[in-house]
Amino acid sequence: MTTMQQLTFIKPQQLEWQEVAAPAIGSPGEAIVRPLAVTRCDLDLYMATGSYPIQGPFAFGHEIAGEVVETGDGVTRFAPGDRVIVPFQINCGTCDNCRRGWTNACTTVAPFSAYGFAPTGERLWGGGLSDLINVPFAEAMLVKIPDTVSLPGAAAISDNAADGYRTVADPLAQRPGADILILGGLAQSVGLFAIQAARALGAGRIIYRDFDAGRLAKAKALGAEAIHTQYGPDLRAEEEFPIVVEAAGLPDALTFAIRSTQPCGICSGVSAGTSTRANIPLRSMYMKGITYTLGRVHARAEIDHLLDCAQCGTLMPDKVITRSVPFSQAADAMMESDIKIVFERD
Repeated sequence: MTTMQQLTFIKPQQLEWQEVAAPAIGSPGEAIVRPLAVTRCDLDLYMATGSYPIQGPFAFGHEIAGEVVETGDGVTRFAPGDRVIVPFQINCGTCDNCRRGWTNACTTVAPFSAYGFAPTGERLWGGGLSDLINVPFAEAMLVKIPDTVSLPGAAAISDNAADGYRTVADPLAQRPGADILILGGLAQSVGLFAIQAARALGAGRIIYRDFDAGRLAKAKALGAEAIHTQYGPDLRAEEEFPIVVEAAGLPDALTFAIRSTQPCGICSGVSAGTSTRANIPLRSMYMKGITYTLGRVHARAEIDHLLDCAQCGTLMPDKVITRSVPFSQAADAMMESDIKIVFERD
């Protein structure tokens, strides 16, 4: 195959299938993967609609599960036909950052190198909604999918499910069995995946707040206590929690999250929202001694933990997915309002 089809982000509200050159093995450590299931990341919706401004063109889609079709001579752990998760961040596995588990900050490649985003260096990495993708560090990046895990579930584990897990794993390791408050919103699926991860890791009460009826219903089905909440600047905390997850991506939700965190508690942020500025109540955080964490997930470093939970049945990413769409309809469906879409090869 010398050419292939690739879903390309041209500009907000415009995604097009284009014929482009197909990737090929360029070094012994590379592999070629055929994406079979690609879940829509929460951020994809906002890039596609223009709420999160980004410059095109670039290949779209980055939550990828597929099958290996070709490997370089240096790849020994994988073979054609293997079902694999492809972490969305490019990471070599051998630099100092990768060895520390900081796989979102690999120093071998340009900063922020990833599938499905505007390139930050000279190399184009491609996107999941393509016939084929090149995996440059196959031994370090690829993860075999257990037979008990579906392709859609595996695709979600490559990013958003891992991000939800990140928000609660370390806090619960410090405070086993703690109660958790999760604020839902713009990070539609991450907040719901945080519910699943919290349950899998033995949290106590799990309270989920949101303003969207669909997400509230999904949260309740996943085992959380769901409370309709309209975020506003005057919203006061009704209860304080040792662990709070702010997955709303809204300034008023961040303020409410800090107000709802117990003294010496931990508040984990999922995103910086769609604005370039945010007001952080530093004085309140200082007086209460709150730890606030914010940053991109180290996807490859978290995947093995999630697969362990998925295999024993305590984490089921498929239950967060709300709709399946063929690849051929991805350009239009990408901008629709479903909580979590999976695109599956026709």
